[in-house]
Amino acid sequence: MSYFDAASSAPLHPVARQALLASLDEGWADPARLYREGRRAGMLLDAAREAAAEAVGCRPDELVFTSSGTRAVHTAVSGALSGRRRVGRHLVLSAVEHSSVLHAAAALEAAGGSFTEVPVDRTGAVDASGFGRALRADTALACLQSANHEVGTEQPVAAVAELCAAAGVPLLVDAAQSLGWGPVPGGWSLLTASAHKWGGPAGVGLLAVRKGVRFAPQGPADERESGRAPGFENIPAVVAAAASLRAVRAEAEAEAARLRALVDRIRAEVPRLVPDVEVVGDPERRLPHVVTFSCLYVDGETLLHELDRADFSVSSGSSCTSSTLTPSHVLKAMGVLTEGNVRVSLPTGTAAAEVDRFLEVLPGVVAEVRLRLGAPAAPAPSPAPSASLVVDSLGRRCPVPVIELAKVIGEVPVGATVTVLADDEAARLDIPAWCEMREQEYVGEEPADRGSAYVVRRLT
Repeated sequence: MSYFDAASSAPLHPVARQALLASLDEGWADPARLYREGRRAGMLLDAAREAAAEAVGCRPDELVFTSSGTRAVHTAVSGALSGRRRVGRHLVLSAVEHSSVLHAAAALEAAGGSFTEVPVDRTGAVDASGFGRALRADTALACLQSANHEVGTEQPVAAVAELCAAAGVPLLVDAAQSLGWGPVPGGWSLLTASAHKWGGPAGVGLLAVRKGVRFAPQGPADERESGRAPGFENIPAVVAAAASLRAVRAEAEAEAARLRALVDRIRAEVPRLVPDVEVVGDPERRLPHVVTFSCLYVDGETLLHELDRADFSVSSGSSCTSSTLTPSHVLKAMGVLTEGNVRVSLPTGTAAAEVDRFLEVLPGVVAEVRLRLGAPAAPAPSPAPSASLVVDSLGRRCPVPVIELAKVIGEVPVGATVTVLADDEAARLDIPAWCEMREQEYVGEEPADRGSAYVVRRLT
């Protein structure tokens, strides 16, 4: 079985396993106690904090361990907003942040605050100057991930940090996906990360708050972790997290070069081997191990199941693979297809032979799923074009409305239109994305008795 979903959770690093087992015997006592066992546990915790702080690029007393990366984000957002409540209750974030940041923004809005989402381009990156323009006099905090979790695109953190510093606004960087590959550049104010993303154990998050940043932890006061992460520390897991972070950093340069070469091969070969595929995300400014591509006329959930049957574990941002059955907010913000989306994220040590086999299997899997859905093999020829058409896809989920559009676009003359009736929310995203990929004109959306009418003009 080839596990290609390291961006969700990386396999436990051998160093993490060794450190975890060793510290189970030494780190079980209360590190706040003064007797021998407590002092030993305290020394392990202090050593782990120093190692993690060195990797992050901060002082040990600026870093605390939390119960997860999500908890670190929520603590960072609530603490920074509370610490700067006299400035205002406005939050700035990119449109492609992790859901933990989006949930924190929604909670702020529900409590009477406000937030501004900065849009991204088709690669998934924000424009630094656009981010800077979103900052206001009442902005208490800005949030920007170091690299995107779905498409791997790196964000201009250093440039945004400069703009935030000039405006006097602290910048929170979610470094969950990138910290294992290197420190985050720029003058960030707060940083969060999650150990299971780099091969540490699950249940350990990092929160770093620079000295001088106004920060007021919310909830009942606690004497542990500077009052920012209440509860008894899981010292064996913390030790394993810090040890594995140091280990992956030592391997990062060589492994990043090796995995980037494998990802470059996937980026080049998939569009050649599989028709109607778009590789998304920035081709250069990206994480070394992540590649994401969208397949036209494919149901994402079915595609992932078929790849699983072929012994490949991959992920997807497609709406049908989400528990909420709504399109990925990342793909939506980028304006790319939300259906048939596959994310391959290679863990450390992935062999070239595994990538070769993936490229051998993928074309047949996609072809089989398309055949099952009745997708067109090629644009339909039309010796006698008809007048403008209406396609009724009401009650049918994407990618079916897109498939029906593709089947009939050749039946109207150049300049005429096809109107697709659909009530699946994903159609609002996927039909314009299809038009961009197939060089047709998306005229727009019109109201209909049920659902919406999406109008497409044939250009070619």
